[in-house]
Amino acid sequence: MSLKAYFGRAQARAWFAQVSEQLRDHAALRDPHVDVFVIPSYLQFDDAAAGLSGMGIALGAQDVSPFGPGPYTGEISADELMESGASFAEIGHAERRRLLSESHQLVAAKAAASLRAGLVPVLCLGEEESQDPSQAAASVLAQLHADLTGAPQGAVIVAYEPVWAIGATAPAPVEHVAVVTRALIAALEADPARSGSLVIYGGAAGPGLLTALGDGVDGLFLGRFAHEPAGFAAVLDEAVALAAARRARLTPPPMREAER
Repeated sequence: MSLKAYFGRAQARAWFAQVSEQLRDHAALRDPHVDVFVIPSYLQFDDAAAGLSGMGIALGAQDVSPFGPGPYTGEISADELMESGASFAEIGHAERRRLLSESHQLVAAKAAASLRAGLVPVLCLGEEESQDPSQAAASVLAQLHADLTGAPQGAVIVAYEPVWAIGATAPAPVEHVAVVTRALIAALEADPARSGSLVIYGGAAGPGLLTALGDGVDGLFLGRFAHEPAGFAAVLDEAVALAAARRARLTPPPMREAER
């Protein structure tokens, strides 16, 4: 999940403390098949590392410089993020594309810098206007190609966030999301350079959605619906249940004596 810029330092520290108290013994944090990450602001990063210490929650950054270390005033490099304990770098969010005019070329440079440093890019993609699912899938696949042009080999996490659903009261329809995410999954699976990549859904994502999407996604990218730790916990409950169901389907039944 990403905290965006909703919280100041004191409010973020309080949230980390609440999450630590309420979720420290949650099954999702002990399940090797469930990965949980939180993306605070840069100034909250050390607070998050201290407040969530020992919980098995990975941390990421909300942006990353396209440049390496050097004379780039105000930039924070992927190398420094790695040194600081980050595992992920969120790039290409619709808000940055719209408000800061981030281009596909810039997003691709950030993806490349992240992968070279060992960070996993959380690449945000999504169509701007509500449209037919097949059209949306074509649009998002074109974004995927453009945003990874020139990026070195490595797994990525693609966060499908239809722009028209970000900040909305409800997520995009399940049927719509499934068409787009399955197209993304197929494209990543067909690319040997992206082995191990995942597709998650964001955009008004909250409790109940992961269960509804089932095998259509690998997870959720939460925003304000996780500001209440109880909502965060509810989604983690779903993640544990979904992971168990997938393992059950993939595990062959034990052989009967006559089959031995």
